[in-house]
Amino acid sequence: MTAAKRPGKATRGLRIKRVYEPLAKDDGLRVLVDRLWPRGLSKAKAHIDQWFKDVSPSDALRKRFHGNPALWKEFVAAYGRELEQEPAATALANLRALVRKQPLTLLYAARDETHNNAVALQKFLEQKTRARKRPLKAPDKT
Repeated sequence: MTAAKRPGKATRGLRIKRVYEPLAKDDGLRVLVDRLWPRGLSKAKAHIDQWFKDVSPSDALRKRFHGNPALWKEFVAAYGRELEQEPAATALANLRALVRKQPLTLLYAARDETHNNAVALQKFLEQKTRARKRPLKAPDKT
């Protein structure tokens, strides 16, 4: 299944897709968000513009939840906490700046297209963007 056919895989210039899928004209900047280089894929075939290792889950988190969709919510929560700590927080800020400037595709190697760090990262970025767009409420005058 291609990235374009998966519902919810693209939002306002931010897409996600497996790094093994062919390069597409609308990919924009292609950013690998895995800690490890994808197996069996040469740099030439990958067409990766940037590699953001620091926004990937820690080795301990990745190993603890690898291949266990039943623990997805727990993974997303733990990953979100990691993204708020350094060095991930700085890398995430840099990634958000890139998303504001141009179309961007987050690339991942996992076989599971629903439960992987790129899906969680996309949701995290969307939540942070929505939170920044909300106007501050004036205090109640009682």
